[in-house]
Amino acid sequence: MLKPLLLSLSLLSTQAFAAWQLDNDASQLSFTSIKKNSIAENHHFEKLAAQIDDNQLSMVIELASVESLIPIRNERMQKMLFNVAKFPKAVIEADLAPYLGSLKLGHQVLKSVPVTLNLHGQKQQLMLDLAVVQTARQLIVSPTKAVLVNATDYKLEQGIEALRKIAGLASIAKSVPVTFNLVFNQQDF
Repeated sequence: MLKPLLLSLSLLSTQAFAAWQLDNDASQLSFTSIKKNSIAENHHFEKLAAQIDDNQLSMVIELASVESLIPIRNERMQKMLFNVAKFPKAVIEADLAPYLGSLKLGHQVLKSVPVTLNLHGQKQQLMLDLAVVQTARQLIVSPTKAVLVNATDYKLEQGIEALRKIAGLASIAKSVPVTFNLVFNQQDF
């Protein structure tokens, strides 16, 4: 009886026994702000946490980890834009069951995936065009084009206006392109 059970279990996909944990050091999530209608600056978040378990993606972005390479700007974005005292994290969730099933080791899969972004107390669904590659022990996910996040959808306009005033700028764009490269390591059970 034990032998047929072991044989059956060995025939199942390794994904059934695995979860995927984000490798924060190998991953990045960045956005580009545009001021004065023509000056673009890249920023990123240093602390990301994510896992894919039972085909469900759950990702947390620590908003206080925003890095603009200018300490006072980091502090202003934390307080005035993101209001990290009240909203310390952004959360992304997605059901990946329809997409992970078509993955084959070493091949790239291009998929349009609905995800929910909870940012600043507002939840919105976004469609992301993703390229996903599975290697022997990793899953690599990146967008095929930048994701546009509109500040108005997340009630961030007042924060942008406060940043614009304190910096003495004529304008700061309310829509930003976001890009990422996420590397997940397989966790066996």
